[in-house]
Amino acid sequence: MMRASRCERNISAITDPGGPPALSAVPSVSDRTDTALDGCYTRGSAARDAAACKEGKSVISYPCTLARRHRSSTGRVATLAVVMFTAATVVTGCGSTSREPAGAEPPAAAAPAPNETSPTLIAEGRTIFRTDTFGDEQLWTDTLRLNEVVEKSVDPATALKVGLKVDADALPQGILDRVDLKSPGTTVALLKMNAVVGLQATVDANNHITRLGVTCALCHSTVDNSIMPGIGHREDGWPNRDLNVGAIIALSPVLSSDKKAIYASWGPGKYDPRYNQDGKSTPLVLPPAYGLAQVTNETYTAEGPISYWNAYVAVTQMGGQGSFSDARLGIDITHSPDLVTSKLAALRAYQHSLAAPAPPSGSVDAAVAARGRAVFDRTCASCHVGGGGTDNNRGLLHTAAETGVDGAYAARTPTKAYRTTPLRGLWQHAPYFHDGSAATLGDVVSHYNRARALGLTAEQQRELVEYLKSL
Repeated sequence: MMRASRCERNISAITDPGGPPALSAVPSVSDRTDTALDGCYTRGSAARDAAACKEGKSVISYPCTLARRHRSSTGRVATLAVVMFTAATVVTGCGSTSREPAGAEPPAAAAPAPNETSPTLIAEGRTIFRTDTFGDEQLWTDTLRLNEVVEKSVDPATALKVGLKVDADALPQGILDRVDLKSPGTTVALLKMNAVVGLQATVDANNHITRLGVTCALCHSTVDNSIMPGIGHREDGWPNRDLNVGAIIALSPVLSSDKKAIYASWGPGKYDPRYNQDGKSTPLVLPPAYGLAQVTNETYTAEGPISYWNAYVAVTQMGGQGSFSDARLGIDITHSPDLVTSKLAALRAYQHSLAAPAPPSGSVDAAVAARGRAVFDRTCASCHVGGGGTDNNRGLLHTAAETGVDGAYAARTPTKAYRTTPLRGLWQHAPYFHDGSAATLGDVVSHYNRARALGLTAEQQRELVEYLKSL
C-alpha cells in the first residue's frame, strides 16, 4: 500500500471528504514585480536615468536617511495590492499634442543592480514576487482579520468565484478528485501547501490560519487553466482579470457598510490604488506586468519609474513594512527594519525578464496585420513610437481631452495626465483603457477613429485591429 504524500496528508488531516466529491468547483487565487539597492536609495532608478541626467533632464534623488513620520491611515483601511501596478492596457494617447509632466518630480527608485540579467538575481526576484509579503500580515491579519474569514467561510468554490487561482505544480497528482471542494478546510490545506497564488499563510498544528498575507503575484499572475478553470501552471506577469479584489477586501468583518459597498462596486479585474489615500473611487483595470524592460514609467499616469511604483504599492497598498515618501502625495512612511527597499532591485530584474506572450498560433492573419501596420504608422506611431512603444520614455504625457478618455483618475494624481501605453500582449488582456471602458480592440480603434477624427474606413479599422493583435 502506497503511503500518502505530505501534501495529501495535509489535506486529509484538515478536511473530511466522506468519499470522493464531484470535481465541480475549485479554489482559485492570482499573481505579479520591481527595484532597489541593498543599502539606501541613491540618485536615479536605472541606467536610463543616468543618461537623462547627462542630457540635462531632471533626475530626482531619494534620501538615504528615512527618519520620517509614519502617515496613519486610520479610518481608511489600506486596500489590496495592485502590486507592480505596471504598464497600462492599451492605446492611451494617440495625438499630436503632448506636454511634459507638471509639478514636482517623483522620488527616484533605487539604482539598478549591476547585472539585471543575472540568473541569480532574476531567480531571487521571482521568489520575492511569488512569496514575499514584506510583512503585510499586519494589515491582512491584524487589521482586516481576513485569516479568520478564510478559515471559516472561504471554500474552494467561493475562492474560485472571486478569481483566486491555484498553482497545479504545488498539488499532488489527482488530489482534487479525493477532497471536499466545498469545505473551507480544503482551502486551509491548499494554503498550507502554498498552492494559492499570491497568498501566504501560517497554519498551526490545529489547522488554524494564524497569519495571512498577500504577495505581488496576487494581482499580477494567473494560471493557464490546464487542470480546470482557475487551476493550472503559473503565468507570472499576466493580469488576473478574474480577480475581484474589492469583493475579497469586503469580506473583512471590520469594515463599515459604506466602505464595503465601495469595494463591492469595483468588480472583477479592477482596483483603485488611491482609495485608501484620498477617499475617492475610480478603479483601474489590473495591468500586465510583462513587457516592461524598455518602459521607463510603468503606470497609467507615469508617476515615476518601476521601482517607485512598486515601493508605493508594497508600502501603502499591501501594507508592507517598508519606507516610502513622496511629498507630492503627502506620504511619509518609515519602518525599521525596512522589509521592502532591499528587495526592489531583484524584483525589478524579474519583472524585466517577463516577456509579453506571443499571440496564439493561427490567431493573426499576417497579411492583414501587415496592412494594419501601415495604418498604425500613419495614425498612431507619433505617440506609440517604434511600432508599439511609448513617447513617455521621452517624458511626454497627454491630457484626457486629447484622447477622449475619462480624466477622473488622472485628476487624482501628481501628473494630472496619462502616459501613452506601451502596447504588448494585447490579445491577452481585455478590457482596454485605464478604466476598462473598451471591451475589445475593435472598440479601441473605433474610439480613436471618432475621438481623433482619423477618418479610417471599416476595412482600415479591421486591419489595424489585426496588427494590434499581433503585438
